[in-house]
Amino acid sequence: MDDATRTQLEAAAFRTLRAHLMEKRPEVQNIDLMNLAGFCRNCLSRWMQEAAAERGIPMSKEEARELFYGMPYEEWKAQNQTEASDTQQEAFKLAFEENVTKG
Repeated sequence: MDDATRTQLEAAAFRTLRAHLMEKRPEVQNIDLMNLAGFCRNCLSRWMQEAAAERGIPMSKEEARELFYGMPYEEWKAQNQTEASDTQQEAFKLAFEENVTKG
């Protein structure tokens, strides 16, 4: 398989993942994704921002989130996210340390 085709397939898979998380399963909380899988929607938007930076394309955190969420993040969050429990927040601290801080 040539690189261009592989890239097209990877992009299609990413779009499907995004649609699944945003349209089919918006009730799944970011904190639960992070705690269980080590990444969440915000990670995906950050990875888009990092990919842009690698290509010399300026993109702020807010711009990356709006690109991923299809609206300002705070608006999506108000529509779809619930308050995290103390247990979720404690688990998140560990997940964030392992998956984001340590990378």
